[in-house]
Amino acid sequence: MTHLFVYGTLMSSVNNNMSHFLQANAHLIGNAYINGKLYEVGGYPGAVIGSNPLDHVHGQLFKIINTETLFMVLDEYEGIGDGNPADYEYVRTQVMAYLEDGNTLNAWCYTYNFSIDTFQLISSGRYCS
Repeated sequence: MTHLFVYGTLMSSVNNNMSHFLQANAHLIGNAYINGKLYEVGGYPGAVIGSNPLDHVHGQLFKIINTETLFMVLDEYEGIGDGNPADYEYVRTQVMAYLEDGNTLNAWCYTYNFSIDTFQLISSGRYCS
């Protein structure tokens, strides 16, 4: 799989080192959404995949230039390690991304892996513009 869906601090509208790294190592395809819900985790967002087609997490879809290099850096940024996936706040998950033009693509997405019971739902599904 050579695509990545992002919805928070990795989006091109965010000015930080990791969003710049992503833009240097992937091509922005465009705006997209996935089915799920978005939560305010504490200064950053957490997306939880869902099956309700009315629940959308909005973000951007990128085509990855070098998968191995990109995921080596982004997995570390997102706190993913080699141990038990249940131990990590995020997991890299395969999702279906829906583009504005109606096309769909399979993509990777960093989804929230812990309980969201105490977090506030972002009802718009948008963390960044």
